[in-house]
Amino acid sequence: MAGTSDAVQIIDHLSKHEDIEIIATTTTKYGGDLAVSAGADEIIVGRLGVHEIADLVVVNKIDLLVDATHPFASEASINAVKAAHNSGIKYIRYERPPIKIPNNENVFEVFSLHEAGMKALKLMKEKPDARMMYLAGVTTLMQITKLIKPELIVARILPMVYSIKRCLEVGIPGENIIAMQGTFSKEFNKAMMKEYAPCVIITKESGESGGTPSKITAAVELKIPIILVKRPIIPELKTMIVFNDMDKLLKMILSLSEN
Repeated sequence: MAGTSDAVQIIDHLSKHEDIEIIATTTTKYGGDLAVSAGADEIIVGRLGVHEIADLVVVNKIDLLVDATHPFASEASINAVKAAHNSGIKYIRYERPPIKIPNNENVFEVFSLHEAGMKALKLMKEKPDARMMYLAGVTTLMQITKLIKPELIVARILPMVYSIKRCLEVGIPGENIIAMQGTFSKEFNKAMMKEYAPCVIITKESGESGGTPSKITAAVELKIPIILVKRPIIPELKTMIVFNDMDKLLKMILSLSEN
């Protein structure tokens, strides 16, 4: 289960072994294209429920399910665990390592997007016409626009038709949409933050590969309050094999393929 830069690395490494066949699932065509470029033998694009994943396992005689989805894609991980259990196959989770959060007066940790929105709203009341910068993904944007006027939100999103259309549907003005792909340096983030001059920023704790440290550092250096949504806790993973180290994950997968 792919769709992340971590999954691309895993696929790239495993595709070099001829005895391993890789079917990658992603929620977007873009993610699927990346998986193919990395060496996946087949891709399936779309959101999959428990039954769809279980059917996929049976039809393709899959031996191992590797869940390398985003840390915030909790529903996908829950579905994967249940499908693997129902199908009687092994499940392994790769979760990118968490980052160390700096102890700074302008860094605020919260446990949900609603809490992030309420905190941002409180900070924005001190500057009624100021804008907020949203760096937490287009799929959750509607939750924030219920609390904060869309015209006051600057959203950085993926350069995809779906993402841009979604922003416009919830009322984000075109001039407040930044459509860009990739993780960016501290200097680039600082330049962007200076240009749009938000009074507060919302982002997620998506780890090093999600570019979170450079966002935080840029905001801290500019003394802009940044609200960090912490990762969801997924109880279903407590009894599962979870790796934060990619080398150890790959070593285990290769050892399983040899048996």
